[in-house]
Amino acid sequence: MPRKWWILAATVALIWLMILIEPILMPFFVSMVLAYLGDPLADRLEAWGLSRRLAVSVVFLVLTLIFGLALLFIVPILGRQLGQLLEALPLVYLWIQNTAVPWVQSLTGFDLGTDIDNMRQILVDNWKETGSVAATLLAQVSRSGLALVALIGNLALIPVVTFYLLLDWDRMTANLRACLPRNWEPEIVRLAKQCDEVLSSFLRGQLLVMLCLGIIYAVGLTLLGVRFGVLIGLLAGLASIVPYLGVIVGISVAALVAFFQFESLLILLGVGGVFAFGQMMESVVLQPKLLGDKIGLHPVAVIFAVLAGGQLFGFTGVLLALPVAAVVMVLLRYLLERYKGSDLYGSKTRKNMSAKEPS
Repeated sequence: MPRKWWILAATVALIWLMILIEPILMPFFVSMVLAYLGDPLADRLEAWGLSRRLAVSVVFLVLTLIFGLALLFIVPILGRQLGQLLEALPLVYLWIQNTAVPWVQSLTGFDLGTDIDNMRQILVDNWKETGSVAATLLAQVSRSGLALVALIGNLALIPVVTFYLLLDWDRMTANLRACLPRNWEPEIVRLAKQCDEVLSSFLRGQLLVMLCLGIIYAVGLTLLGVRFGVLIGLLAGLASIVPYLGVIVGISVAALVAFFQFESLLILLGVGGVFAFGQMMESVVLQPKLLGDKIGLHPVAVIFAVLAGGQLFGFTGVLLALPVAAVVMVLLRYLLERYKGSDLYGSKTRKNMSAKEPS
């Protein structure tokens, strides 16, 4: 059998194996991402004279503190605001029924009262159905001790696996490089460096941009006095993984909440100012400093990658979608470069014709 068929068969077998063991992959992939993000800091600490184990311990402590502080400060605030949001939903419905619907009817002549009542009934029915399904699933998980133990075990594995991956990261990459075929090593290393540039820019840069935007939006909306400001700001920051989606989602939700809360059009100017400031900071400071021009992932490609990853591998696929899309983008650029230099594209023919032309 030709060598390329062996490579293809091995690739298919690897994908099939990953699909089979997908339920246990999540903690390992999360740990790989955390180790990848922490390795440059560990390398810098090593350059300052620390041993690898001590440098990894410092990085691990920093990651643990960041995660712990986030849970300590953000989770209670989000919990309170989610509770307030659930309490405010009946008031929102009453405002829509008593204020918005008559206003729309006076402008257009359409009676939306019946449609609103039908929509409310549909939401209530689906809410009850969703609640019963959730209760059934929760009861099933509670009865299944093995499933609960497996979930806790997977979560507990993340810090352990992260520590050991971070400890041996440089050695593992060196061993992988040593296993490459000698004829292919220079080209593979060049592609790996390009993938690393894209991945580091995206994972480190985009996560920092999302975090900064979420903080800007949350602080700005909170200073304006808009209810659920932290919740809306963090939601807009997370949605910023797709360009312009965060500002669209954030300003739409914040404007509705602010108008319902203050019943004034002036507050909408303040909301618009908060998101305009966030966009200005993203364009002028955050993206040039943190991202540069190395990513090149089109927004449509981002959306497709996330949806495809979730459909194929569930939550693990969502985690892997964008890193894999970035690597695929680098490989496609490489294949395009090889194609344009091949006889199929006609580059040699054009070069020969150019050489025959009189100067």
